[in-house]
Amino acid sequence: MIFALLFVAACFLAFSNGANDNFKGVATLFGSKTTNYKKAIIWATVTTFAGSVAAIFLAGTLVKNFSGKGLVPDTLIQNPVFAISIALGAALTVLLATKIGMPISTTHGLVGALFGAGVVAIGADFNFAKLGKTFLLPLILSPLMAAVLSLIAYLIFRKLRKKLGVSKKSCVCVTEESISPAFVGSENSLQFKSNLKVSACKKGCVQSYNGELMGITSQKVLDTLHFLSAGVVSFARGLNDTPKIVGLLIIINTIDIEWGMIAVAITMAVGGLLNAKKVGITMSKKITPMNHGQGFTANMITGLLVTTASIHGLPVSTTHVSVGSIFGIGTATKKADPKMISKILLSWVLTLPIAALLSGILFKVLNSFL
Repeated sequence: MIFALLFVAACFLAFSNGANDNFKGVATLFGSKTTNYKKAIIWATVTTFAGSVAAIFLAGTLVKNFSGKGLVPDTLIQNPVFAISIALGAALTVLLATKIGMPISTTHGLVGALFGAGVVAIGADFNFAKLGKTFLLPLILSPLMAAVLSLIAYLIFRKLRKKLGVSKKSCVCVTEESISPAFVGSENSLQFKSNLKVSACKKGCVQSYNGELMGITSQKVLDTLHFLSAGVVSFARGLNDTPKIVGLLIIINTIDIEWGMIAVAITMAVGGLLNAKKVGITMSKKITPMNHGQGFTANMITGLLVTTASIHGLPVSTTHVSVGSIFGIGTATKKADPKMISKILLSWVLTLPIAALLSGILFKVLNSFL
């Protein structure tokens, strides 16, 4: 009974994770109008699932880290109530953020939940040193690294584009502007004159690129690379997030890790397909406007950082890295929305204490009844 409850709690966490995180890898595809929402979420779902399957072979270190090993005594890790409290505390925090459209980190939620349930269970015996070194440091540094690297990469790519002779192609809007009437002619007839006003279109215009690379249009090359980079980010997210959730299931000796990862991957995909749009719009439209090249640059940096972290067992947040990359682009173009960034940062700050509080309460309550 209690092991079945743990499995359900882990799947609930996977569902919440998919709803908040699945679209993040393809946010720039939608934001730059490279493709529509439906195609973007399908591409995200397929590539995220592939990353989850790859995690079976590549991400064993993360499974061990998120089981709580080293943070709390092994006897507590073997307690299903501890794992259930962590899963539910993190899941409820992520689901709440999803409902209000805030892209928060499931990793942050899990770390907060680990801390909350762990402190309630063992108090001062909790390994605070490992918490800071293994978990908090990568979570704090990763978005800063992403912002700086995406800004630098964008400036380099822009210079390279100009050297290759690839130019931007935009569109203009022509409007007729009336000016004051005047009396003309021998009969002093009243006539209205107008001027044509040419300006950059603010809506309905998709910026593209002129020129060719190896006989293929620059725009087609860029769109292909953009799709591939979005796939890399989603793959990396599946690779990084799936083992974090499966780490909670290692105490169920009757379920193989491989089957646990597949169950988590399927539930994560369903969560993304059903509930990802609100957070997707925040990521795609509200942080900064972007074109195809800027979206590709942000995705490339995100994919490289998250994949590297996954292979080395570092629990970085795909959310933090992705938002950091997009913000870096917005900083370079001077079009980032500081109010939206402030709201996202506030949600990040609140994630840890809310998840810790919920998991601590849940552990106390469930430990009394189970």
